[in-house]
Amino acid sequence: MAALGTLHGRENSVVLKVVSLFAALNMIRVVEFLSTSLRKTGEREAQPDIAFYLGQNFRSPSLNNQPIDIEVYGAPQLAVEIASTTLSDDLGRKRLLYERLGVQEYWVVNVAISEVVAFAVADGGSREIRESQVLPGLGLSTVEDAMQRSQAEDDGALTRWLIQTFQG
Repeated sequence: MAALGTLHGRENSVVLKVVSLFAALNMIRVVEFLSTSLRKTGEREAQPDIAFYLGQNFRSPSLNNQPIDIEVYGAPQLAVEIASTTLSDDLGRKRLLYERLGVQEYWVVNVAISEVVAFAVADGGSREIRESQVLPGLGLSTVEDAMQRSQAEDDGALTRWLIQTFQG
């Protein structure tokens, strides 16, 4: 694995914070995994930067040192890749892999320009979206605003802004 810099780590934590706070404040059940492998027979293993199981209808994966078996637990509803040096691979080959794994939504975070390219996955393909389908009411512009704010604000200020934004 290539060395990861502070920009990758920072954007990873910001996306995690946005999704977790949004889910918590909207009473959406959420279980999150960082850099955890996803395994499905006959497919290449995936290791998203962040994976979220969301909603009421999922079985939470067992806590152990094994990859998540998608055939047992299902795919996470949301997978996120933080692209600091892997943008074309994340938008191409990895997007197709997540489609085959059954992820419902896939986000690629382009750290160079604080942009989220998001895809809703259905019927063996995907389409680009600007509002989350698995987190209804969460616009991707809010995630992008949070990433931009994180470049000048500390986590406390960012969290307060997110809470104020989500509580309207």
